[in-house]
Amino acid sequence: MRRPVSRMRPLKKIACTSLLVAVVIVVLCELTGNKWQYRMAVDIHYRMESIPYGQHDYQWRKSVLNGSMYKWKESVVRQLTKKDCKCEKEESPLSRLLNWSSVTELETAFNAAERLEVKQRREKEYQHFLQRMKTSADALLIARANSPLEYPIQGVEVRPLKSILIPGLSLQAKYWRRYEVNVTAALGTFDVAAEVDEVMVEGAGQMHLSLSSAQVDNLNRQLQFITYTNTIFNPNTADTVLLKTAGHQAAFTIKIRHPVIPKLYNVKSQSGYNVSALVTVATKTFLRYDKLRELISSIRRFYPTVTIVIADDSSNPQKIEGPFIEQYFMPYRKGWFAGRNLAVSQVQTKYLLWVDDDFIFASDTKLEKMVEILEKTTLDMVGGSVREVTQYSTTFQHTMSVEQGGKDGDCLTVRKGFYHEVEGFPNCVVVDAIVNFFMARTNKVQQVGFDPLIARQGHLEFFIDGLGLLHVGSCSDIKVDHASKIVMPWTRQSESDRLYKGFRYVQPLEDDGRLQEKLLYFKNRLKCMKSK
Repeated sequence: MRRPVSRMRPLKKIACTSLLVAVVIVVLCELTGNKWQYRMAVDIHYRMESIPYGQHDYQWRKSVLNGSMYKWKESVVRQLTKKDCKCEKEESPLSRLLNWSSVTELETAFNAAERLEVKQRREKEYQHFLQRMKTSADALLIARANSPLEYPIQGVEVRPLKSILIPGLSLQAKYWRRYEVNVTAALGTFDVAAEVDEVMVEGAGQMHLSLSSAQVDNLNRQLQFITYTNTIFNPNTADTVLLKTAGHQAAFTIKIRHPVIPKLYNVKSQSGYNVSALVTVATKTFLRYDKLRELISSIRRFYPTVTIVIADDSSNPQKIEGPFIEQYFMPYRKGWFAGRNLAVSQVQTKYLLWVDDDFIFASDTKLEKMVEILEKTTLDMVGGSVREVTQYSTTFQHTMSVEQGGKDGDCLTVRKGFYHEVEGFPNCVVVDAIVNFFMARTNKVQQVGFDPLIARQGHLEFFIDGLGLLHVGSCSDIKVDHASKIVMPWTRQSESDRLYKGFRYVQPLEDDGRLQEKLLYFKNRLKCMKSK
């Protein structure tokens, strides 16, 4: 007699198979850590909507102005940031007499037929730039009066995809029947590190968390245990947290970013400053080997073991021999700023000293003082003074400011002068732009870089690109000599000098005659540059 087949066997097989699959999944999850958790797709495409220009435009509330009499204080109003800067020449009697003031309309560097297309292309690039740079930490937040909510104003930070306890959350309310607080985020989730008795928690692990209790002390204790976990990766952004209770709302930001990894230079301590261990001299040369050799000879008089890095794009390059000299050859006429990039990229010391190839060191070319300033202050670079054969010296001390503009771009103003003196260092001041004789922190110059499109003449462009990134100083008593440019009627000009002058200066009618203006207009999004 045949025994009936049990119906339980297929069910057992299914159960065993399901259990085996579950075990495999668990093992894979353990082996791969939390990689599976973040295998979701996140939309990081550029958005179509435009981001407002410039700084926050705070509008006075109509409820304050309605029915209130006021009179503008023009002396103060004139100092406020305008929505749209004007490219107008300063018309003071002194500026007209000395011709100090000038305005360059940068849009005119382009042909009239191409201006509209260039402007539209620039606007698209600028909107992409804003979307990469702006975060919710840049949004204007107004704290309303008499709110019972306590929360952190600033200083809350979390690493990407990590968790923190949110400090400072509290509800200062009395005699409510039931107390409730809600928190909402956009780039992360909330949870509680501990559960307090008599407090209801809803939404743990979600972007919205709700806490409620009949006891305000218990609720405040629970608020101390709220955690925030970033769930959408971005290396440097911020999340805006909305905090609500009955009839009240507040907002604060949590910065989400990787820490900035320091780049430190290991230099052994000793009495005084070892210039050779701390500084590399960098220069760019083109054709003028007689000037270059004179520069090197003068450096060796005072600093025999300092390393000298040379970027060379001459047509028939000559090898510069000698100890502690590194010469790097480039394609012919590769360019002024490209050469500066090459030379700076090869510097391995904490500081670099930039010199032109026709400078000459003298007894008052004191690199030790430059090192001391950079070692003892927060300055990123310090310039000196270039002395001509006539004994006239120039420091090129200038300040710069950018006025907010609209769709046409911003306005750059360049002024002769300085901001303030540097305490403890006589003859030293803080500026935005200096002469081509400076010592700087190597990593800061590498961070800003030199635009390789500028091939033949350029100077201020580097400091414009570094505005907001570089803290710049200038000391008028640290000098370097400039090789004489005076040519006597009986003096025969060398062939290298003749060729150099032919390449050195860009003529207005050449193809790149207005290159700098085009770069300022498009790359830096400026509509004009004013000089005062």
